[in-house]
Amino acid sequence: MREFIVEADGGSRGNPGPAGYGSVVIDAATGETLAERAEFIGVATNNVAEYRGLLAGLRAARELDPAATVRVRMDSKLVVEQMSGRWKIKHPDMKPLAAEAARILPAGQVSYEWIPRERNKHADRLANEAMDAGKRGEQWDAAASRAALDAAGPGSAGSRALPEPSGPPGDATAGAAKAREALARARATEDTAVTEATTGAGATEATPDAAVTEATADAGDADARAARTLAATPPTSPETRPSVGWASAPDLGAPATFVLLRHGETPLTPQKRFSGRGGSDPSLSAVGREQAERVAAALARRGTVQHILASPLARTRETAGAVAARLGLEVVVEEGLIETDFGAWEGLTFGEVRERHPEDLNRWLADPEAEPTGGGESFAATAARISATRDKLTAAYAGRTVLLVTHVTPIKTLVRLALGAPPESLFRMELSAASLSAVAYYADGNASVRLFNDTSHLRP
Repeated sequence: MREFIVEADGGSRGNPGPAGYGSVVIDAATGETLAERAEFIGVATNNVAEYRGLLAGLRAARELDPAATVRVRMDSKLVVEQMSGRWKIKHPDMKPLAAEAARILPAGQVSYEWIPRERNKHADRLANEAMDAGKRGEQWDAAASRAALDAAGPGSAGSRALPEPSGPPGDATAGAAKAREALARARATEDTAVTEATTGAGATEATPDAAVTEATADAGDADARAARTLAATPPTSPETRPSVGWASAPDLGAPATFVLLRHGETPLTPQKRFSGRGGSDPSLSAVGREQAERVAAALARRGTVQHILASPLARTRETAGAVAARLGLEVVVEEGLIETDFGAWEGLTFGEVRERHPEDLNRWLADPEAEPTGGGESFAATAARISATRDKLTAAYAGRTVLLVTHVTPIKTLVRLALGAPPESLFRMELSAASLSAVAYYADGNASVRLFNDTSHLRP
């Protein structure tokens, strides 16, 4: 059985004040960082931010392996003691957060340990990055994070090592971690080269240690600066400046490219009714069939699609059939591409759901773990299903261009995961009927969003 360590922290600049959290999931056996999470959460107290960090870390651990045992390490005595059951939870803001944390994984799989703040640097720096981003009016960006490097410190032998991160293809957080680790290794190589060159030249005023310190300080200004320097500056000689950086990266080969096509309109689409996998399974309307023909013609002109996969629902199979007829390809039904089950909300408008199930709707809008009324599928469950489908398809279609004919939630989820965006970003994307999006997945785990919500082919 796998074992994870979750390190989590949160902070508030004002208590209450602008707040954020950070959490890290670590493989207990190897010390490998498996996931980083951070978010600016607006105005909150320190304790609320700390609990939010715990929730994010536990959810990330569950996404990686729901059967794994988890050791939570935090410098918050309050959270550790309350979650261990030794302290009562009296504050009304704490009770629902603690109850939610207890539901994420079975109690027997999770243990809690207090650690001093200096041993929780990684999560602390993620929380501060999130608060800094919030001050700029932004959300935390995994690709720009330096938390892992800053927590380790330059040349810190006593810090936890930064082994090469791993993750499923298209996981933006894992891809960003890989890039930061490559830059860290490149800087280490650069520092060694500077030291050797200084020593070999017989320098008397600058010792090797001083040369290394100067080179490290210069190279550590920013990841972006290091990348530009290493990529753009050629080595003066093989002995004094090894070839490192993007220019020496191995050829990863052609990516698996998924062209994401939302199905054409059904009679429910213009009425903006919930239409998932648990509803009436409507076919395309006359407008939807015309849209399918237009997108088929556009894809035929591009001529790059090599395979077609479709959700098993009628509207996606019908849209895929129109494209397949133009391209001379077969349609393969992929169950994992099916739309979310919206439970008792199927066929209702948003306003009707608000009138009939206001509390359930509010929970659903606020928490990706919340299910629609009647036991539908939560966005978290959808994301787990889509992630597994993505991993399977990227392995099966490496180097190929595949048309995936699917629905709003699966497409938005694939884009969200590729960008490393938070779950609430699903509500901030507009995805039109018969629109095209595209994501490329590379062998090193990185993803590239190349197109989103293109409807140019529908215009006269």
